[in-house]
Amino acid sequence: MKKNLFDFTRSELENYFESIGEKKFKATQIYEWLYQKRVWDISEFSNIKKEIRTKLEEDFTLDLITIEKKESDVGTYKYLFRLADDNFIEAVVMVHDYGPSICVSSEVGCNMGCKFCESGRQKKIRNLEAYEIVEQILVIERDLNIRLKSVVIMGIGEPLDNYDNIIKFITIINDSKGIQIGARHITLSTCGLVPKMALLAELPIQINLAISLHAPTDELRNKLMPVNKVYNIATLKEAINHYLQLTGRRVTIEYVMLNNVNDSVEEAIKLANLFKKMNIYVNLIPYNETNHLEFKRSSKTKIMAFYDTLKKNGINCTIRKEFGANINAACGQLRGSMKNK
Repeated sequence: MKKNLFDFTRSELENYFESIGEKKFKATQIYEWLYQKRVWDISEFSNIKKEIRTKLEEDFTLDLITIEKKESDVGTYKYLFRLADDNFIEAVVMVHDYGPSICVSSEVGCNMGCKFCESGRQKKIRNLEAYEIVEQILVIERDLNIRLKSVVIMGIGEPLDNYDNIIKFITIINDSKGIQIGARHITLSTCGLVPKMALLAELPIQINLAISLHAPTDELRNKLMPVNKVYNIATLKEAINHYLQLTGRRVTIEYVMLNNVNDSVEEAIKLANLFKKMNIYVNLIPYNETNHLEFKRSSKTKIMAFYDTLKKNGINCTIRKEFGANINAACGQLRGSMKNK
């Protein structure tokens, strides 16, 4: 069975060429065609000998995921993609002052089951392959005629539950001959799979890490996020400290603001005490309402009181700018709006 050429890191392609008796520098030539020149037809790789092109066509495909639906809102584009097996995923482009960024999905469905998140309503069907994540970027860049400046792995799925494919994806897009997204412009968001966080800390590519916390106590987080029953806050905090020690990179704590659930001043104080003197900052996320009718957005007054309390207690804090709520493209709203298999 043919493999997708977008699924290969440059070093893997070097190994492939050596295995067929060719020089490994041809892997760089292939990368330049795919990612710099954006030529996706092997027959057009003009600096590659015809017999090698024929061999590549025998061994590889360049099939792309397809756009099923595209919606737009102010500064936002949401894409529904059909995969080769007729499952669906979504990705979102957000246009910032510093350039466009993309939020990619990592799985078809999600097994984490966070109570307030729309993505978790559909159980995980499968991991996305690395090429299916890479192609979210490539297909959108071609459709919008842009080059994306940053990538957040925060769409459908828990990235660290698809660790190997995510690391391969990051390697490909970070490659100097690949899509050329700098490590500091790549952010991975996890609900806290502690063993994989430890592996992530040891990687040579130091990306940005964001932790979906959403509660300052185990009692509350257990109700909101089932993962906390496996990796509680103390365990997660220890993993964050380990990451900080190994990488020296600041960690983002994501905190969705749920009305009368986790948004009191008392909870802000508990959150501040939890992370006091650690190299973190808190990103407060106004809740984007979905079909989870039991959850509502905190008022602006409550959000600002929470923000002010964190600041007064020495915690760096921001309030996330909103994108795409009118087209269900905002944080926590992605689902893949067609039924998956």
